Amino acid sequence: MGRERVSIYRIAKEAGVSPATVSRVLTHNANVSDEKRIKVEELIQKYGFSPNAMARGLSSTQSKIIGLLVPDIRNPFYANLAVECERAASERGYILLLSNSMNNMNLEEYHLQKMFEQRVDALILMGGKVDELVSDEAYVEKMNQIADTTPVVITGKLDGSDCYQVNIDEAQAMDILMEYLISNGHRNICIMGGRKDVNSTYAKRVRYRSSLRKYGIPFREEYMVETQGYSVESGLKAMDELFASNMELPSAVIAINDFTALGIVQSIRQHSYRIPEDISVASFDNTFIADSCTPRLTDMGYNYDKFGDTLVDTAIAALEGKKPLKLQLIPPELVIRESCRSIEQ
Repeated sequence: MGRERVSIYRIAKEAGVSPATVSRVLTHNANVSDEKRIKVEELIQKYGFSPNAMARGLSSTQSKIIGLLVPDIRNPFYANLAVECERAASERGYILLLSNSMNNMNLEEYHLQKMFEQRVDALILMGGKVDELVSDEAYVEKMNQIADTTPVVITGKLDGSDCYQVNIDEAQAMDILMEYLISNGHRNICIMGGRKDVNSTYAKRVRYRSSLRKYGIPFREEYMVETQGYSVESGLKAMDELFASNMELPSAVIAINDFTALGIVQSIRQHSYRIPEDISVASFDNTFIADSCTPRLTDMGYNYDKFGDTLVDTAIAALEGKKPLKLQLIPPELVIRESCRSIEQ
């Protein structure tokens, strides 16, 4: 990724036209205004865009393949979103090429390099490096080199990058969930799971504290529990440790995701407490786990089909030179089920 690569995307971006317009100039199609043709021809001359390079660029526009990189497709959040992206791509005449990094940053960069070399039309990245709270400078530079020729859409953030962002509105999600629990009489609310150096977790933790302050509820450090993972095991271990501490039990626990929630539910049952009679449990992501758990989980979900449509539409719009918004937010949706109860005042 270190060497400069010039394609019709780079030419189109600098000329302020679509890749199709560059193609028409290269094939001497008369259906191009003189102003646009002159801009494109000047850039072709500037970069020494050869006939061979032109052939590679033109074949790239016809591949109709969008690369999708996820940390682990076994996570139902990524599985749901990947399926919706594939549906959206298929409806628009594209094929989705899926790769898993298995939460390995070196493998993530390897897959990115391979997709880039295969000249996919666009790239969609979920999780991994784009979820880090502090963006890695070297990684940002690599992504910018890719973005020079290939549109990149991420579900996270890369400070200083040329990527397009389609994100869940994490702040609104936490605000809605906290308002729901507090309006139902809960004051001792624990947020459990995740690492504070992960952007989505950090955003939730910040809004959790803001909601407590808004409603005049004292913040308790012991009720904001960090874990190294986002798994069933990490939720089970964290809740076990809370029970072992002999501190005052919260009336409600918010899990960082559905896997963590499942571990929390297991721990509560193993300690002979009832849900929601003794402890209410809520979660994020609203995957199949939430609906199959007993009791079913109250959950902050997202419109996955809209999410998938927006990711794919953004990639295609950028590919066609239409300049989509750099940042778009997917609104959350609260699904109320049986795992939370109202506390009488």
